[in-house]
Amino acid sequence: MRFRLLTFITLLLLAAACQGPPPTMVVLVVTATPEQTADVQAEITPQASTITPSPIASTPTVSPTPSFATPTVGQIQVAEQVFEHGRMFWIQPQQQIWVLFDDGTGKGQWSVYPDAFAEGEPETDPSIVPPEGMIQPERGFGKLWRNAPGVREALGFGITPEFGYVSSYEYHPTEVDADGRYIGYHILNSLYQEKFRFNEATSSWEMP
Repeated sequence: MRFRLLTFITLLLLAAACQGPPPTMVVLVVTATPEQTADVQAEITPQASTITPSPIASTPTVSPTPSFATPTVGQIQVAEQVFEHGRMFWIQPQQQIWVLFDDGTGKGQWSVYPDAFAEGEPETDPSIVPPEGMIQPERGFGKLWRNAPGVREALGFGITPEFGYVSSYEYHPTEVDADGRYIGYHILNSLYQEKFRFNEATSSWEMP
């Protein structure tokens, strides 16, 4: 019986070896988020997330020390809209909206929200009339802008339409927290190749 079991296991190992290595999966981890605001509706509360785009590069291997962490590089689908005092990015792989509040120095606070918009919901609020030359955000951006406390007041109105494109993306883990999760920073490019750096440890962004 033991001989048969060993033979069966050997055949399984040989078969697996013939099939070649398994497909590579990219897992981009967002571990840091701003503190949640009291009384925020559940569907628009800032959250943590895991971004999983199509297989492009090797997944970072968790290791005891940050020195062995491997940066992850790939391409992801995003949407972007520029506002008076910041901008929004829609991150397609995880259906998230990243909100950048600009403090006037080319950097500021970064918040992460789920995209809570569902087809069939109102895309805009007709009672909100933007100033001439400005835009009320629509769909997912608009729902978040109207309903999340403080977002509309901090961002102001849109100054460009929302537009979608494929962006270069990087994740650089820099340390491992007490729970064994990576903390690092993300690099995302705008449509016009402006580079944005999102720092998980401080929930902030900057243009390096």
